[in-house]
Order: sequence, then structure tokens, then C-alpha cells
Amino acid sequence: MDRPKLAVWKFASCDGCQLSVLDCEDELLALSGAVQIAHFLELSSAVDDGPYDLSLVEGSITTAADVTRIHRVREQSRTLVTIGACATAGGIQALRNFADVAEFTSMVYAHPEYIETLATSTAIAAHVPVDFELRGCPIDRRQLLEVITAFLAGRRPNIPNTSVCTECKRRGLTCVMVADGTPCLGPVTHSGCGALCPAQSRGCYGCFGPTTDPNIASLAGWLRTCGMSDEDIDRAFATFNVGAPALAERHRRERTP
Repeated sequence: MDRPKLAVWKFASCDGCQLSVLDCEDELLALSGAVQIAHFLELSSAVDDGPYDLSLVEGSITTAADVTRIHRVREQSRTLVTIGACATAGGIQALRNFADVAEFTSMVYAHPEYIETLATSTAIAAHVPVDFELRGCPIDRRQLLEVITAFLAGRRPNIPNTSVCTECKRRGLTCVMVADGTPCLGPVTHSGCGALCPAQSRGCYGCFGPTTDPNIASLAGWLRTCGMSDEDIDRAFATFNVGAPALAERHRRERTP
């Protein structure tokens, strides 16, 4: 039988999640024996036409051309998985959603009239149906391998829908916020990083985006007890995943006069 076709696509992003795919190294070699890597320009210029059994999509939608292309990718893909904060929440570039993009382009580019861009940066799921979202900035290679393996086996990925706090508990780490007064977004951040920052006595920065129904208001109160001002708190939530619905709503509310 023919091997399933795997495609990896890039939209507006830094390529970090695609590099996480390449970082699989030995596992990638084994994967290449199980699937046909038919489209992955970060890996090879050789491209095979679709349809594709599994498409991994990195990056957000920021131009009209992106909108057209993501619909074309969706049409060619039996299963479509978005990878990373840009694809799942619009990325850091979603900060434009709360400002005047024309003002940004006028300050950055000598000839802004040549720039064709949308006023917003949005997640892939805002435009086409998505079968699964893998969080992270960048994604975790172990979770990526689980997602690919699961979809090739015809099952749902075993990706826990828990917070970073649960990962701290599993590793036996002392809570940096309770013990040291270090501001930490772990209680409202999706797990997946293995509590990387708390393991180094640093607070979580929220790279994997908000958990389901995060109690952001309650955490904001704790952050104030750690010495953060309201402005600092707003800035802490306005990073990689500011376009995620829970954080976007808060950011929009805080910026409303």
C-alpha cells in the first residue's frame, strides 16, 4: 500500500514550529519510513501533489492571499492540524488586532503603500475547519510525535488538557509564586512544555496559551500580590497568545477607555 502523505505548510510565522519538526531527528527518520513527506519546503524543495492525508499548518492568516491559500490547503487535506501559537491564536502579530495596522506600517516601512495586509492576524480555525490544535511557542517535539502517530493510527491524540501547574506537581517542583512571590502564568496556561521555566525557578510566560476556561481575573489578583502593576499584568498576557479568545477579550477590555 502507498504510504500516507504528510504535508507541512507555512503562513505568517517565524518557522520555529517547523524547526521543531526537524528537531525530531532520529524520530523523523523513522517517520519518513512510515509516511511520504510530500510537501515540506523547510526540509526539501521536492514537492508531490495532493491530496494529503495529514497536513501540519504553521503560522497565522495575515493577508488576503493567505485566506485563499488556507482554503486550498484545507481542500487538499484529509486531516488538518495547526501547530504553534501563530496557527492556533494568531501569534505575537495578533497585537495588531488591537491597534491601527496602517499606523504600524507607516512607522515600519518606507513605502507602506506597497504593503498588502489584513487589519488582523487570526488563527487558522477562524477560516477553515481544523481537526486538532497543538499549542506552543514553539510546539513540543514529543507532543508533535504523539499527534502524528495518533492521526496515522486513526485515534485522537493523547494531549492532556491541563495547566502547567499539573506539570510542576508531577515533577515535584516548588510553586515559584507561592514560595518565592515570583509572578507566574502557570495556573492559566495549557500544559505541554514540561514546566520548563518553573524548573529553572522562573515564572511561566504562557507560551502554550490559555487553558480551557482560565480564571484570569483570579490570577491577576495573585499577580498583584507579587508586586505587579495593572499595566505589567496586561503586558504579561499580551504576548504569544494574545489573540486567543480568553486573552483577547481581556486585552480588549483593558484597553477600552
